[in-house]
Amino acid sequence: MQTCNGVGAGLKPALALLALLCFAPTTPAQNLGTQLNKVGQTFFYLQNYYLDTINMDKLVERVVARTIAELDPHSAYIPAKDVQAMNEPLEGNFEGIGIEFSIIMDTLVVIAPVAGGPSEAVGISAADRIVAVNDSVIAGVGLTNERVYSFLRGAKGTKVRITVIRKGVKDPLTFEITRDKIPINSLDAAYEALPDIAYVRLTRFALTSMTEFIDAISNSFVRMPKGVILDLRGNPGGYMEPALLITEQFLEKGKLMVYTEGTHMPRLEESASGKGFFIDTPVVVLIDEGSASASEILAGALQDWDRGIIIGRRSFGKGLVQHGLPLSDGSQIRLTVARYHTPSGRVIQTPYNQGDQEGYYRNVVDRYLRGEQFSKDSIHLLDSLSYKTLVNKRTVYGGGGIMPDIFVPHDTTGYTAYWAQMIRMGIVTEFMNQYIDQERHLLSKKYTQFNVFNRDYSVPDEVIEELVAFAQTKDLPRNEEALQVSLPIIRVQLKALVARTLFDSNAYVQIINEWNDPAYNKALEVISHWNKFEQEILRK
Repeated sequence: MQTCNGVGAGLKPALALLALLCFAPTTPAQNLGTQLNKVGQTFFYLQNYYLDTINMDKLVERVVARTIAELDPHSAYIPAKDVQAMNEPLEGNFEGIGIEFSIIMDTLVVIAPVAGGPSEAVGISAADRIVAVNDSVIAGVGLTNERVYSFLRGAKGTKVRITVIRKGVKDPLTFEITRDKIPINSLDAAYEALPDIAYVRLTRFALTSMTEFIDAISNSFVRMPKGVILDLRGNPGGYMEPALLITEQFLEKGKLMVYTEGTHMPRLEESASGKGFFIDTPVVVLIDEGSASASEILAGALQDWDRGIIIGRRSFGKGLVQHGLPLSDGSQIRLTVARYHTPSGRVIQTPYNQGDQEGYYRNVVDRYLRGEQFSKDSIHLLDSLSYKTLVNKRTVYGGGGIMPDIFVPHDTTGYTAYWAQMIRMGIVTEFMNQYIDQERHLLSKKYTQFNVFNRDYSVPDEVIEELVAFAQTKDLPRNEEALQVSLPIIRVQLKALVARTLFDSNAYVQIINEWNDPAYNKALEVISHWNKFEQEILRK
C-alpha cells in the first residue's frame, strides 16, 4: 500500500487505514451512508486527536485522487486550480489580450496578434517586444510561458497596460488593452489539396469545431468540393457533440453514428439528421496511433457504414465516456460512466485492468516495440472480436482502436537520433524564433503570397550551418553523418516554420504534407481514383 508523503511520518498508519476504507471493494448490500460515515469519522479523529498538525486539505485531495486512480485509466481528479485550464482548449476560447508569442532571449516577442482580437484592435504588430505590463518590467527577468499567462490573461472587460519596443520607432509605445474572449482554433489547416478536393486537419474536437469546419470549406471553395480528406492523425478527441455534427455531414438520415451503454447509464443512440453537406461526397479519413475517442467514433461510424475509406495506422483505443462531476471546492471528478460502441457494435476501448494505468499506457509502447507502426502483419486481432460492416458486410475488428482499410507504415526516413535530440532539447524552436525575428521584415516584403513562397523559397545552406553551430553552443556536438541523412527533412521543417510565421498554420501543414507524407499521398491517390478504390475496398 502506498502512503502519502509530506503529511507527517506518524500519519502513515492512519493514512493506510483511510486508504483501505476508501479502496476496499463494496458490495450492493453495503450501505453507502454507513461507508461515508466511516470515512468521515476517520477524518474527524485525525483532525481532533492526532498528535501532530495535519494539512487536511492536502490529505483529502490525495485520498480523492488516489481513489479515482484505482478505477479505469481515463477517470481523473482535477484540482480546482486546474479545472479552467483543462476546459479552455475544448471550450474553444480563453480570456486575455490575444497574441501569439515567443520568448526570445528572455524577452516577450509578439509573433502575431490573434485576428479580430483586442491586441489587433489597438495596433499591436508582429515583432513587437513587450517589455512591461502595467508597472512591472518583464524583460530579462526569467520569463516563462506561465508568467506570461499570469501577466496577460484575465477576465473579459478588465484592462491591462503594456509597453512595447518596436523596430524603427525611437521611443517605447504604450497600449491599453481591454481583455476579451480569445478563440482557440481546433482546425489546424484547410486547403484545396487537388482541384475540387478539400483537405481538412482537425487537431481536437472543441465546441467550435463544426463552425470552423463549415467556415473553412465555404472560405476555401467557390463551389462544393467533389471529395474530402479529413485528417484526424494525432487528434486525441474532445467534445463528442461537434464530432457527431461533423460525422453526420457524410451520413444519410437515420444512420446510427454511435451508442453508449453503462451499468448506470441506459443505452443512448445518436443518429444522423440527414442535413449533411457531403452525404454523397467521397471521403477519406486519416488516422494513426494518436487518434482517440471522438476521432475514433467518427472514423468507426464511416467505416461501419462503408461510407469512407480509412487510411493510416490503428488508432489509440479510447472508447470510454467521461462526465465532469463538480465538487464543492471547485475541483472536479471526470468519471467514466459508459462505453462507446460503433454502429456495428464494436467496442473501441483497449482492454485494461482497473488501477493499472501504467500498464495501460505501456500498451502503446508495446505496440511500437512489436512493430505495429511499421507492419500490418504484426497486429494480431482475435476472430471473436470481428464484426461486419452494415452495408457490404466487410470484416472489421473491435477490442482496441480502429483498424484502417489501408495500412500505411510509419515513415522514419530522414529521422536520426541527432535530429530528434535537436528537437527535444528545444534547439530548433529557439534558433528559428531568433532567425525569423531577424529576417521577418525582409522575408515578409519578398513573399507576400504563400504559393510564391512555397514555390521559390528554400532554406539557405548558411542557415543550416548556423543551426548546427547553435546546437553546439547547447552541448549538442555536430554529427556529420546524421546531418546528411536528416538534411532533407531539416530543410522542410525549417521552411515550414518560416511559412507558419509569415502566413499561418495552414501554410505549415501544407508544406509538411506535400514534401513526403506517405499517408497523405495515399489519400490523394484514393480520392483521385475513388471509383476504383471504392470497388476494391468498400464493395469487396
